[in-house]
Amino acid sequence: MKSGRLLNQRGFTLIEIMVVVVILGILAGIVVPRLLDRPEEARRTKAAVQIRSLEEALGMFKLDNGFYPSTEQGLKALVEKPSSGRVPSRFKEGGYINKVPVDPWGSPYLYLSPGARGDFDLFSYGPDGESGGEGDNADIGNWNID
Repeated sequence: MKSGRLLNQRGFTLIEIMVVVVILGILAGIVVPRLLDRPEEARRTKAAVQIRSLEEALGMFKLDNGFYPSTEQGLKALVEKPSSGRVPSRFKEGGYINKVPVDPWGSPYLYLSPGARGDFDLFSYGPDGESGGEGDNADIGNWNID
């Protein structure tokens, strides 16, 4: 009786396996390029979140002291009380952030106060590290993030 069962069992033919492999190859060709674009999108989102967080800290600094740190004082003024330039009189003990982050591409954020686009400009040059650019290489700043 066992031998009868073995004869009735059916396996996959070579043609069926090849069809499945071709279909998987086509799907991989469509899906993989879309997945590879996600890391850059994630880095740009992380930069936007960090910029918004730094904006909040700068807002708290101004609320306490009546002015934004100067360009020379930079974002370091959010970590420790500046000792040169316009020295804040009501600097929050412990600072406004623990440390100044770098952008997702490993470069420091750029800060200008007063800024060309507002009270201050806070931005990253993006993955190319150069001013300007288009698409994924475009600068990301507090004036152009949602």
